[in-house]
Amino acid sequence: MDAPPGAAAGDGGHLTPDDVFEPSVALLIKSYIDILAGRGIEWGLLGPREAPRLFDRHVLNSVALSDLIPRGVRVVDVGSGAGLPGIPLAIVRPDLEVTLMEPLLRRFTFLEQAVDELGIGSRVDVVRGRAEDSPASFDVVVARAVAPLRRLLGWTSGLFLPGGELLALKGSSAADEVDDARRELDRLGLRADVLRVRADQRAEPTTVVRVRRV
Repeated sequence: MDAPPGAAAGDGGHLTPDDVFEPSVALLIKSYIDILAGRGIEWGLLGPREAPRLFDRHVLNSVALSDLIPRGVRVVDVGSGAGLPGIPLAIVRPDLEVTLMEPLLRRFTFLEQAVDELGIGSRVDVVRGRAEDSPASFDVVVARAVAPLRRLLGWTSGLFLPGGELLALKGSSAADEVDDARRELDRLGLRADVLRVRADQRAEPTTVVRVRRV
């Protein structure tokens, strides 16, 4: 997996799940981190150097999207990989219907096992396939470390148009990616805004590009 965007070392690195979440949620988050630290690294979905920073650099970075997503909507995590950001969002937001979409078999298998072990299968579907080939539609598309915005729009616009939105976790190049995607945004009648959000006021900010109809 690519180095995660929008996260950096800082105060957030000293936080634990128990500092941020209520006990039942913290327990699930810790179970997911154990899965990432074990099978996720063993299967090559994450690099071994990521183990000490799975919570602040990966999970909190993903959960930062939560306040941008309305209640009770259908969310798809495209190119879900190790389940980021979809699995953390499903854990902290049980009101959401989450689909994890992943084309590669090893990652798809990892996601199926993780969802089963976490006991969240009643509200999380795992689908093997590519976003651009899917006939489904969703209220919100989320993506993390998948592709530059211009290419991501080409893959995902059919999933969230006409009435939904895309929330793409990005890093310091977010504004440049928006500029590079301007022609595609204009063609589709879309507007992209660069936002800075936090999962917790003590955590490092996360950069998100939100794409909606103009």
